[in-house]
Amino acid sequence: MIREKRTGKIILFYGSILGIFLFWLEAGAAQDAVKISGELKQWHTVTLTFTGPEASETSVPNPFRFYRLRAEFSHGGKTIIVPGYFAADGNAANTGAEGGRQWRVHFVPDQTGAWTYKASFVKGQDAALSDDPQAGEPDSFDGASGEFSIAPSDKIAPDFRAKGRLNYVGGHYLQFAGSGEYFIKGGADSPENFLGYADFDSTAQAFNDHVGLVREGEAPISRLHRYEPHVKDWRPGDPTWKDGKGKGMIGALNYLAGKGMNSVYFLTMNVEGDGRDVWPWISMYARDRFDCSKLDQWEIVFSHMEKLGLLMHAITQETENDQLINGGELGLERKLYYRELIARFGHHLALVWNLGEENTNTTGQIKAFSSYIHSVDPYDHPVVVHTYPGQYEKVYTPLLGFEDFQGTSLQMGDQTKTHAETIRWIDRSEEAQHPWMACLDEIGPAHTGVKPDADDPEHRDVRHHALWGNLMAGGAGVEWYFGYKYPHNDLNCEDWRSRDAMWDYTRIALEFFQNHLPFPEMRHHDELTANDEDYCFAKPGDVYAVYLSRGGSATIDLPAGNYSVKWYDPRRGGDLQEGSVGSVSGPGEQSIGLPPSEREQDWAVLIRKK
Repeated sequence: MIREKRTGKIILFYGSILGIFLFWLEAGAAQDAVKISGELKQWHTVTLTFTGPEASETSVPNPFRFYRLRAEFSHGGKTIIVPGYFAADGNAANTGAEGGRQWRVHFVPDQTGAWTYKASFVKGQDAALSDDPQAGEPDSFDGASGEFSIAPSDKIAPDFRAKGRLNYVGGHYLQFAGSGEYFIKGGADSPENFLGYADFDSTAQAFNDHVGLVREGEAPISRLHRYEPHVKDWRPGDPTWKDGKGKGMIGALNYLAGKGMNSVYFLTMNVEGDGRDVWPWISMYARDRFDCSKLDQWEIVFSHMEKLGLLMHAITQETENDQLINGGELGLERKLYYRELIARFGHHLALVWNLGEENTNTTGQIKAFSSYIHSVDPYDHPVVVHTYPGQYEKVYTPLLGFEDFQGTSLQMGDQTKTHAETIRWIDRSEEAQHPWMACLDEIGPAHTGVKPDADDPEHRDVRHHALWGNLMAGGAGVEWYFGYKYPHNDLNCEDWRSRDAMWDYTRIALEFFQNHLPFPEMRHHDELTANDEDYCFAKPGDVYAVYLSRGGSATIDLPAGNYSVKWYDPRRGGDLQEGSVGSVSGPGEQSIGLPPSEREQDWAVLIRKK
């Protein structure tokens, strides 16, 4: 009896030791299964890389469909579910790897302190697209968990990590969640095939044999971009890949940000139509297998944009491609496409999803795309759609009031109508009780757009009708399209210095709004000035901005009070200046006097209550 009891105790003792050992072994395996990288700071990207099953871009089962990775991040009662993706060997940007065992999630914490995470990794037929938490069979590192601590960011503007995520907040302007600052964009719409870049892996140009190299009324097909004039703008310490590739593109972004711009428009897919040189897949014919090294290289570029303070305006398809995926419907391949873009790039702080350039999808399809993107994107980036000129009513009217859609992406065939069209959609979206941001993303005529400085050094019409026309209506900003008639056009632009003066004029306008106006509290009030060609933007009784396209003077209807009058030069910027009248008093119509100089040129006037 004694011997039997003693033996039982020994077995129990060694069983307990074995249990503890197995627990430690499992815990160690879980720890080994994940690598946490990135700066553990608020608004910075924290990357979790898990070691899982071996796969490749072409393996069976298809890793992009058969496996679903997502991670749950929690802090103080708040939980965020973030989709993940197959990352080949984890360094594909530099190795060119097509396969490996690395699976990755990008997370951006919006609060400091302790965060916990838990991974879900399941397998099964098309498990990647299932919304069911119980879908699929758990595999490999499923259930891996842990925690990390987040410190405050140490970045300074223009780095977006100093400001936080750029959110739609129910108004006409996006707002940074960290700093509270409101955003007006100014940047490049061209080249639209910005990502058709020779230094990206497996990037080639596909010629359309049945239409030849040039299609009537459209830009000629051009060779892949190299951005050689901008190599000199690359700086030591800037990113590259594969032993020095990427300097031209990184330098181009450095130049644009250095001019004070804050956004870039680019296609993520143009299999058909102009360019035919951008797609995320392993070939232009694939729809469910993604190019890991190419997309990792895109990510290097996008991360640099974030540091420079350049918003990513991602155009997910060109008009010729509207029906390319699932016949235009929200099918499996389109869901995979959106999910991969979101999983890889949705962590970036300043990002707008555009459903298509000159889009021809139906209202029902647009709504389905928008809702799906919002359901997958954990960071809820705004969704817009680009239109053909003259189709605003057809495209935008049915979307008014739709909660998963956040604004216009206007293409103005006649730029002189920019101001009125911007006002129209600001007012109509307000009436629908879901205010939109109203952006100008392309101006006509199509063959011209914004000419090179050599052909139009003053850009007076663009400055007046398009730039100030949008902003003084309450628009959320502009991006400049280069047409196809002039050098460095919409498809073959290699040098953004070709429009150096236009970037200056844009920066000068943005500085007026950011430095002198409480613009989120203002709206268009053209009725307050007598001249129909003047633009008036106001917070009545407090502050008024008037843009005089032809200089001269103006009268403005003011309520009772004393007001200062200052002038701002839209051509040179700088400090506010004194005109012929330093102050006016209301109520009633009052003359604001004459500009300080060059009285036939355009001027902006700031009228503020004392």
